[in-house]
Amino acid sequence: MAKETLEFQAETKRLLDLVINSIYTNKEIFLRELISNASDAIDKLHFESLTNPNLLEGDDNFEIFVLPDKNTKTLTISDNGIGMTRSEVISNIGTIAKSGTKAFLEKIKADDGKFDEELIGQFGVGFYSAFIVSDKVELITKRAGETSAVKWTSEGAGDYTIEDCEKDKRGTTIILHLKPECSSDEEYNFLETHTLETLIKKYSDYIRYPIKMNFVSRDENDKETIEVRTVNSMQPLWSRNKAEIKPAEYDEFFKHQFHEWETPLEIYHTKAEGTTEYTALLCIPKRAAVNLYYADYEGGLQLYSRHVYIMDKCKDFLPDYLRFVKGLVDSPDLPLNISREILQQSREVKKIGNALEKNILKQLAKMLKNDRAKYETFWLEFGKSLKIGVYNSLYDEKVKDNLKDLLLFTSSKEGKLITLAEYVENMPENQQKIYCAVGNSAETISKMPQMEMIQERGMEVLCLIDPVDEFAISALQKYADKDFQFINREDFELDDEEAKKAKSEVEELAKSHEELLKDVKDAIGDEVFQVRLTSGLKTGAVCLATGATGPSLNMEKTFAAMNNPFMKAVRILEINPKHEIFKKLSGLHALGKDSADFKDFCNLLYAQALLIEGIMPKNPVELANKIADLMIK
Repeated sequence: MAKETLEFQAETKRLLDLVINSIYTNKEIFLRELISNASDAIDKLHFESLTNPNLLEGDDNFEIFVLPDKNTKTLTISDNGIGMTRSEVISNIGTIAKSGTKAFLEKIKADDGKFDEELIGQFGVGFYSAFIVSDKVELITKRAGETSAVKWTSEGAGDYTIEDCEKDKRGTTIILHLKPECSSDEEYNFLETHTLETLIKKYSDYIRYPIKMNFVSRDENDKETIEVRTVNSMQPLWSRNKAEIKPAEYDEFFKHQFHEWETPLEIYHTKAEGTTEYTALLCIPKRAAVNLYYADYEGGLQLYSRHVYIMDKCKDFLPDYLRFVKGLVDSPDLPLNISREILQQSREVKKIGNALEKNILKQLAKMLKNDRAKYETFWLEFGKSLKIGVYNSLYDEKVKDNLKDLLLFTSSKEGKLITLAEYVENMPENQQKIYCAVGNSAETISKMPQMEMIQERGMEVLCLIDPVDEFAISALQKYADKDFQFINREDFELDDEEAKKAKSEVEELAKSHEELLKDVKDAIGDEVFQVRLTSGLKTGAVCLATGATGPSLNMEKTFAAMNNPFMKAVRILEINPKHEIFKKLSGLHALGKDSADFKDFCNLLYAQALLIEGIMPKNPVELANKIADLMIK
């Protein structure tokens, strides 16, 4: 049949612009698309040959060939797949010219520029990505079982030509006449063998058919030798039967694929079939990345479709609190040209993500139960992520329920890590609340004056020594129907009768010393919200408590480090009325509330309380001088 020139519809140019400028942000993607099309063509031939072996024409050695030519500035991608007839070329390659193009563009406009992957899949978008790097594209194809071949040519403007031609064997050959910047630029030189090899390994390493290239070498006499090599590995590790994969193979895979220099702590290899099909190969690294908890850290999984690489750092599968998990997802239900915007709305991605999240949490719970030492190793590296997840899910009870039994905190007894369930199991019968204390270390907390009453009763305290601990506990609010109680909050009290009696006595005593407490507050000034007597101290003279609600001193420090000095804790100075220092304070007050000795004494008490909390007084030099004056009196 004679050569024909066919016009695209008026919308075609617009659609090509969208394909080139919007859907594909990386020029290198074209190679992935064309190799994927070649693989699909071989798949189709393999399928049809099951019922019609004659289509193979005695050749079942399937392969894809990539050939750069620096002389002609062309890049050729060929396959020996099913090939196409003239009508199939017009229908398949010319799909872009169908009437649905207008509907496609209208859909994009209606969605404010967002792409629908199902609509995109109806068009020859993958093939037309060739125009990202090409001024002209030629396609020569011969359908298996046919005698004639077809040549299709277009410069991507508004038309294409189609004509009969000669081709020895079945399959398709695509010749890209590269744009100048794509055959000379350092970053995008697609005529360099090394560049092409790198891209094939990056995007198409696991295509199940060999992708071959010519590699030129020269001997000492400058004699040229051409060696044909298979560039891709063909069989993805994750597609193999788990029972056949050795631990060393998993280790090597993660070291190579994700630059892990140590053996992963845990590996998850799962495959799901049904309404949503996928394979996932994930790992928990042995150590956290140094920037894991910084804004510049990029988590996310690699995404493949039918073993073809789609993108890196896909954040839509796992919640942020599992950002440390590395690995990949391979799903045939996701199209190759899916964008990040579409991923966020994809039902399949949500289903896969929910299943992966559930499985990871299930495996962590299993590790906690069956291999405590291993879980504690995990916790020391990644526990903060789970605690941040609890805090960030302040109003999401489902997430908090999923995570609460995986949390570990340092116990005031022996300094061991314990779960909330273990804490509750160890509670005395008369204890109604879960006691917590915030500090720099378990040792520091053990020396807090509020701890004495708790320790003499044999009770346990959760030591919140990581700044995020308190935020996580505050977000949980309860565990096993028991409230969390911070021992340095103003509402702290013990549950037994002895403590209740002591509290009642102190409240009566406070009534008779209202004027003293008011004058102490006036002497200290706005640094404290209130001064009061407490029954919560045994041998300690003073302590600093904060309001029952609002920021704690720990939170105040955290927010200050984040350049937010406005989150201030409500500071309450608590004095032990059974301590000798209270008698001294009362005696000085009797000499006059305006006396310098009384005011200095009050400020020294406050400074002492600050130091106990690890807070430096505003004027340490003045404090040192007052202590020196007191020492020589």
